[in-house]
Amino acid sequence: MAKRKNISKGIATEKSSSALDGDMPERKARGVDPVIKTSNLRRLRRIEGQVRGLQRMVEEDRYCADILMQVTSTQEALRSVARELMRNHLAHCATTAIRTGSNEERDAMYEELLEMIYKNAR
Repeated sequence: MAKRKNISKGIATEKSSSALDGDMPERKARGVDPVIKTSNLRRLRRIEGQVRGLQRMVEEDRYCADILMQVTSTQEALRSVARELMRNHLAHCATTAIRTGSNEERDAMYEELLEMIYKNAR
């Protein structure tokens, strides 16, 4: 379970949730370029195919080094999507919260950014 800061209605609260439990409040990105969104979706579909290929390789007892090479390729593809998402988040969501948000919203955004940078730097 991860702790998440909720920045709704100017109140920063912490909420425990797992990444995919559907228990998080719905938040929308600001300023998403439709071309970038389409590109990210295309990349994610390609990654989905790579993961299915990895599953087949494991099922077929393929050579470990070959599987590991494909895992590395898939991880790099995910990092590429993450960079685009981070770029959009910084350019739009974070900028708006920092420039026009309350002190609580700004502080929550700073914490969110630090946590994101820390997690993505590993």
